[in-house]
Amino acid sequence: MATGYAELLKTRHAARLLTGTLVGRLPNATAALAVVLFVRAEGGSYALAGVLSAVYGVCNAIGQPLLGRAVDLYGQPRVMLPASVLSALGMALLAAVGLDPLWAAYAAMVIAGFFTPPLEGGLRALWPGVLGRPDQVHAAYALDAVAQEVMFAVGPLLVTLCVAAWSAGGALLVINAIGVLGALSVVVSEPSRQWRSEPREAHWLGALRSPGLLVLIGAFFFVGLALGSIAVAAVAYADEHGGGMVSSWLLSALGVGALIGGIVYGAREWPGRPEGRLRLLIGLLALGYLPLALAPGVVGMTALTGVAGLFLAPALACAFVVVDRHAPNGTVTEAFSWLVTTFGVGSAVGNSVVGPAVEGGGSAAGFAVAGAGGIAALLVLLSTKRFLGDPVQPKEGAAPAENDRNGAVEPGFRAGHQA
Repeated sequence: MATGYAELLKTRHAARLLTGTLVGRLPNATAALAVVLFVRAEGGSYALAGVLSAVYGVCNAIGQPLLGRAVDLYGQPRVMLPASVLSALGMALLAAVGLDPLWAAYAAMVIAGFFTPPLEGGLRALWPGVLGRPDQVHAAYALDAVAQEVMFAVGPLLVTLCVAAWSAGGALLVINAIGVLGALSVVVSEPSRQWRSEPREAHWLGALRSPGLLVLIGAFFFVGLALGSIAVAAVAYADEHGGGMVSSWLLSALGVGALIGGIVYGAREWPGRPEGRLRLLIGLLALGYLPLALAPGVVGMTALTGVAGLFLAPALACAFVVVDRHAPNGTVTEAFSWLVTTFGVGSAVGNSVVGPAVEGGGSAAGFAVAGAGGIAALLVLLSTKRFLGDPVQPKEGAAPAENDRNGAVEPGFRAGHQA
């Protein structure tokens, strides 16, 4: 298992691209916490902090697919580096003006959120060309999903350390400066500079004209909703069971489960088409979320959350494969960005809708929302099988089908994205 990942990371450019992308995404991963800490340090209320974070999140959701489309049209360096600098300048503006005037703080959040570079989608567009072998790309998608879990665990700790060492404003500047360096490391690399999207048909819907992608967007909205509701329900559970570090234990167990699941999933090749495998993984993910509503004692609940996390990273990794197979010509970065955006929006909605459930039925009701989200994601995939079927294979001697460039049986990655 470890040998396969080590071989992957020894491939030229692979470790650099993975590390640079994770570092470049650090500002996005820590924005919510960093903004809340800054607003509170400036004397603002939690309500104001929440609104500013929401503005950042909404603008980020709008900007990601639009910037992803720009990357497909104009290349990675010409879009990602300027976007990263503008996003960092937005956060610098917030650190400079504080909360007075308030309109400037809102403007800073709009700039920082909208111009967050689509590094995540960009990396997944680069993997096939960098690695070449479909089995390695499959493992890279899984490793990418695992690395995200590490980043979201380490990022908040880094913000807290920066606040303790300097100030909340200093943390905003440092984290975003690090993010620009990460983006710079990616876009000056040879694969990023040489990558070109496939020729695309001019269409205002872009990647969204793919029925398969729309199905994925619908399913992963509910997966995000489930995950967002777990974060809030875990805090409510902690309040019911003595507070302290209980919520951290539950969320850490969820992350550890995702790490284990992602590592195991990416360490081998799996038979069959990824579309069918994705339905199975989402079903197992939903099955893992349902027992959380039992809300047993702390030890049992920690074990249940660990099991619930096992299939998250595999489901994400498999979804990346399916996105690449179904995205229309020349829209791969945009397509990946849509999936990332939808997942984030679903998580934000989950944060919101679980509140009334917790107030009415306690943490068990909150975890039931997560189970319902998992079931809804599965139902979306099951009810739309005809739209998320295998990409049409070309007849012998015919031109390749639009959504499966190389006709590979597994996992079906496109040779056309090679640098």
